[in-house]
Amino acid sequence: MDIFGSFSLLLALIAAVYAIVAGIIAIRTRNPLLTKSARHAGIAVCLLVTLAVACVEFLFFTNNFSMAYVAEHSNRDLPAFYKFAALWAGQEGSLLFWSWLLSIYAFFALFLNRHKHPELMPYVGVVLACIQLFFLTLNNFVANPFQVLGHAGAGGALTVVAQADGHGLTPLLQYSEMVIHPPMLYLGYTGFSVPFAFAMAALLGRYPGEKWIHITRRWTMVAWGFQTIGVLLGAHWAYAVLGWGGYWAWDPVENASLLPWITATAFLHSVMMQEKRGMMKVWNVWLVFTTFMLCILGTLLTRSGVVSSIHAFAQSSIGTWFTTFLAIVFVACLLAFWKNRDYLRSDNQLDSLVSRESSFLFNNLILLAACFAVLWGTLFPVFSEWVQGTKISVGPPFFNKVNVPIALFLLFLTGVGPLLAWRKTSLDGLKRNFAWPLAGGILAGVIAVIFGMRQIYPLICLILSVFVVLTIAAEFWRGARVISARSSINVLAAMGQLTMRNTRRYGGYVVHFGMVLIFIGIAGSAFKQDVQQDMPPGAHMKLGPYDIVSQNFDQVQTPNYQSERATLEVFRNGKSQMILYPERRFFLASQITQTLVGIQSTPLRDIYLVYDGRNPETNRPEVHAYLNPLVKCIWFGGLVVVLGTILALIPSRQPVLVISQATERAVASAGPLPQPVGVVHGQD
Repeated sequence: MDIFGSFSLLLALIAAVYAIVAGIIAIRTRNPLLTKSARHAGIAVCLLVTLAVACVEFLFFTNNFSMAYVAEHSNRDLPAFYKFAALWAGQEGSLLFWSWLLSIYAFFALFLNRHKHPELMPYVGVVLACIQLFFLTLNNFVANPFQVLGHAGAGGALTVVAQADGHGLTPLLQYSEMVIHPPMLYLGYTGFSVPFAFAMAALLGRYPGEKWIHITRRWTMVAWGFQTIGVLLGAHWAYAVLGWGGYWAWDPVENASLLPWITATAFLHSVMMQEKRGMMKVWNVWLVFTTFMLCILGTLLTRSGVVSSIHAFAQSSIGTWFTTFLAIVFVACLLAFWKNRDYLRSDNQLDSLVSRESSFLFNNLILLAACFAVLWGTLFPVFSEWVQGTKISVGPPFFNKVNVPIALFLLFLTGVGPLLAWRKTSLDGLKRNFAWPLAGGILAGVIAVIFGMRQIYPLICLILSVFVVLTIAAEFWRGARVISARSSINVLAAMGQLTMRNTRRYGGYVVHFGMVLIFIGIAGSAFKQDVQQDMPPGAHMKLGPYDIVSQNFDQVQTPNYQSERATLEVFRNGKSQMILYPERRFFLASQITQTLVGIQSTPLRDIYLVYDGRNPETNRPEVHAYLNPLVKCIWFGGLVVVLGTILALIPSRQPVLVISQATERAVASAGPLPQPVGVVHGQD
């Protein structure tokens, strides 16, 4: 299977080269048969890479430890659930996994548009094939997952050596969410290749109109949705596995996943400016370009070893390949833009600072400021080492100090945007739309102060969150009230109809509501408490209103690991609330110890218990306990964001023509009308 897999990868590389050459010739000659042939070659890449992935998985499930990659990342006692996830556990397999997901995206982009946009798709096919060529080159010649273990004999012939067992999967990856988190994140990273290909194709082909924007927006939303899921699952994994009581440490690899998400968010907002007013064309093209380049940069940071991270792969020379590819992409984007910059002239200018256009513009500026701040903080250790010879780390205090005010301003714009009209908003309109939401936010702030909230940032976050929720509710209420009056249905049913008539708009409001919940959950971290102490059996620990009692410690033995587990009972007001079982696992194959946290979660707070092992000074069991308020809001808010994204991707329901009863009676008595007269729903 290793030979068959290697051959499939080599054929995929040849198919990608053919897709590029044939596609370029087809663009120059406008030969439809050559265009079709290039498209088929691009589709064939997907089938060939799929065969290679199937071969790797077969080698894992058959415990073929003569393969270096299998021996390094699996062992006989590894559960089958994790043998599938071992595909992306190391450098070679994760790059193959990247190529596979990229080829699937390319397959759907080429297949679904095979009869559409004949002037645009040949360019798209060539750009996607170029990206595939880079990764397939790595798969074949730099990080091949089909290398065998062996040594050269006396005559120079290679003798294959099969190990009795493998080293096992990294313990950090032996967690259920890690079977889902990397694929979601990779689907986001690779998915941004498709909008990049369409943007580059539209620029090179000078594609008329705004059609490419409509196509690109949907692909960007799909990739953005996967990236959102990936980032949140990664945060939850860090929360549940790493045992430090938090979910986001501004780690370089965490930041690398956040950067393209930020720029893609900016694009999804500013794209409406181009659709509605023909503005911000240059911004949109460069936002798509930048998002793709940040995906490559994130991959570079993860795989080169230039930054220190618990998520990063080991030091590797592969970073040079990514640096070169990133430089080529940047030069290609710059040349394409410079040659066709006249094609991107705006059709209109900004009429007023108090308008929806200006809110989108400020939204873009603030998002880009956040992106720059995160990027600068992430790369500063690298720059400092280049300049001074010493690596100066930038920690969470810097990121929090810079990004918290930016995030609050973004939250404010989230509430302001829907209240502003296109082109110009009148003073009366401002007063009418802002009055109740603003009053509600201020009232919430006053109540919070009365109940003892004094920290300024959480207080501002609460006021703005209530303000945004009320603006979203007002948008649904105004539209639903009109439909309810016209159709004689209740308001809730009218809200459902309203949402389905403009899924993009109201799906966006649902996404905004989910983001508000995430902001509330993050603000809750300002009030968390933690206690750390020795907890031998019978010991008590006070954590806020809770009393934690150590019951006993036992050991669990499995073929894959052995663990020491604490049994801790939580009391409140003398009544038992729950029993939690934090533990420390020692994985036999890798000889690595891993924490498993005990968590009891409610909508208002999490009790988070970590068994730290034996205190080296007292030789007693040590427990670190946290009381984390409102963390549940982050995970629930993420679910709402994903549901809102799915809703926004659903095609809007067409308006239904409803003829009043009076008109129906007239039709019955006078015969058919030459043209129906009535109320058209969905045009509000």
